[in-house]
Amino acid sequence: MLKFIRSEINQLKAYTPHPGGEISVKVDQLDTNESPYDLPLEIKQKLTEIYQKEILTNRYPDGSHDALKQAISEYVNESISTPLFNSKNISVGNGSDELIRALLIATCVGGSGSILVADPTFSMYEILAQTLGIKTHHINRNETDFSIDINSANTIINQTKNPPIKVIFIVHPNSPTANALNETEINWLKTISQDILVVIDEAYFEFSQTTLVSELNNHPNWIILRTFSKAFRLAAHRVGYAIGNTEIITALEKIRLPYNLPTFSQTAALLAIQNRDLILPIINNILAERARVYQKLTQFSALKVWKSNANFIYARLNFNVEESAQKHQELVEKLKLKGTLIRHTGGGLRITIGTPEENTRTLNNLANLL
Repeated sequence: MLKFIRSEINQLKAYTPHPGGEISVKVDQLDTNESPYDLPLEIKQKLTEIYQKEILTNRYPDGSHDALKQAISEYVNESISTPLFNSKNISVGNGSDELIRALLIATCVGGSGSILVADPTFSMYEILAQTLGIKTHHINRNETDFSIDINSANTIINQTKNPPIKVIFIVHPNSPTANALNETEINWLKTISQDILVVIDEAYFEFSQTTLVSELNNHPNWIILRTFSKAFRLAAHRVGYAIGNTEIITALEKIRLPYNLPTFSQTAALLAIQNRDLILPIINNILAERARVYQKLTQFSALKVWKSNANFIYARLNFNVEESAQKHQELVEKLKLKGTLIRHTGGGLRITIGTPEENTRTLNNLANLL
C-alpha cells in the first residue's frame, strides 16, 4: 500500500454509477434518474452546426460563463413572482458534484467543520466529504413519509462542537425517496443559525415544481443547487448551477477550477435553456407515466411504494430487516438479466420513469419475478 495516500482514501469505495457484468438483452436504463428522451433533433442539429462553424477547439472555454449565467438567472426568475436574481447570483459547475465539492472546500476543509445529512439521501455528499477529510453526521428519516427527524437534527447540531456542523445538505425532493420538503421541515430550515450553510439540492425541481428560491433573500445562509442533467436532458454534458447570495457565489467562483466547463457543454446548456419551450413540455408525459407506474406498482403485494415528487419512484420489498438488503439486491440482479436496470439504494429500490415502452417492460418483468 502506498504510504503517501491518505488512509481514509484507501478505505473509501469508488462511486459506481452502473452495475458491471454482461447483459445479453436490450437494456432499459432506469437506474440513474436521467430523462428517457434525447434532445429534440432540431436542437441537436443546431448544436452540431454551432460546433462546426463557431467553436474553436484550440481555444479555452469562456471561463466567466457570463452568457449562460444570465440565461439561468432569467429562467430562475420565471418561477417566482418578483425577479430577484441576476448573473452575480449564479455559479456554474461541471455537474452539481463540482459545486458540492466547492462548497465543502469553502466551509469545512482543514478540520474547520463537519456536515449533516438525513438518511437515506444522495450518497455523493458523504463521498465528497470523505475525500476531503470532512466528517459526516447522520440522522434518520421517519419511515412513513421520509420526513426529517428534526429533533435528532437539532440535538446533533447543538452537541457537535469539534468541529461544529457547518453544512446541512437537503434534497428537495429527496433522492432516493422522492418526497418534497413539507411545511414543518421548511419552517425548521428557516430557524437554522446563519453560522451554518443550508444546501438545498433541487435537482428534480422541474418535476416537483416546488422551489425555495423565493426564500433566498431572507436566508443568506441558504444556497440552492440545480442541474441540466434531468429535465433538460443534458446528462452527457455535466452542467450544474448554484443560486445564492453574492457572498457565497463569490466564494464558489474563487474555488472552482478555471475553464471548468467545456465550450460544448456551455453551448448545449445555453441552447437548451433558450429552447426550453421545446424541451420541458415532455415533463407532462413523464408525470403521466409516473402516475401509471405508481398505480401498477401498488398492486404488487410484495412491494411497499411511496408517492413521488420526482422523475422516479421509491419502493421496498416486504421483508424483515435481516433479509431486506439481500432480497433487494437479488431482485435488481434478476431484473438486470431481463434487461431492466434499477437501483438498490437507501434500503430499497429506486425506479426511474422511462418511456411508456420501457415502463411497461419493467412492470412486466417485475410481475414475472414477484
